[in-house]
Amino acid sequence: MRLVGAARCHLCERARATLAELQEELAFDLDEVDITGVPELEERYRQWLPVVEIGGERAFVYFVDPPAFRRKLAQARAAEQGL
Repeated sequence: MRLVGAARCHLCERARATLAELQEELAFDLDEVDITGVPELEERYRQWLPVVEIGGERAFVYFVDPPAFRRKLAQARAAEQGL
């Protein structure tokens, strides 16, 4: 799981809070990437922030929908187990 965000991004803060609640419920690892000051990442992500990736795939932009997150996480976990 990865959250791509930037400093002083209110949508990023909201996504981080939502993911923290979901993390307590669903026990997943979360890597955070701050694109601030990194030209390559700024170019790739700036217009989409925040970006949440599940299994290396972009799953959410702008906001995290908890029911959809639960479904996508379950699908990613099933795929990892070959189900």
